[in-house]
Amino acid sequence: MDSRFDNTSGNRALLRKLDVFAVTASVLVLILVVLMRQVSIDVSYDFSILPGFHALLNSFVAISLIVGLLFIKKGNMAMHKRFMLIAMSLSVVFLLSYVVYHITSESTPFCKEGAIRYVYFILLISHIVLAAISLPFILFTFNRSWAGFYGLHRKLAKWVFPFWLYVAITGPVCYLMLYPCY
Repeated sequence: MDSRFDNTSGNRALLRKLDVFAVTASVLVLILVVLMRQVSIDVSYDFSILPGFHALLNSFVAISLIVGLLFIKKGNMAMHKRFMLIAMSLSVVFLLSYVVYHITSESTPFCKEGAIRYVYFILLISHIVLAAISLPFILFTFNRSWAGFYGLHRKLAKWVFPFWLYVAITGPVCYLMLYPCY
């Protein structure tokens, strides 16, 4: 393995600051997501296009994660970094748009009956729980790379990557299952 992937002599002060930001951001996002269900802003604009946009963003996040993984497996750190930045950026846009949608629009209940209803709710609940739990760990993983702790980044990424990918894939799947109910 190339020694640049095992660097653990990164900038500790930067990492501490980034981790404080990660914890703060994670707590604020969690509070915002919980509160957004209780806040309703009446606007004259129809945001009904946003759930499809969210599914598209999450699909691109999943693709970016997979492409980034392929690049790092080939040893191309520059392209890996580029695709991880794309995944992070798309996730931020998703989160902002998701909050806008949910404070301006009513939720759409799942309209199907039978076994598909259970499948939908299992996917939806696991998606929501893993999204909430994985957010700080995604940020911690990103921080280790940004601060130059590539070995620590790699160890954490092996655990975090599958959860982030699961969340990125199940979002569009849930949207497609809910689509007939809009």
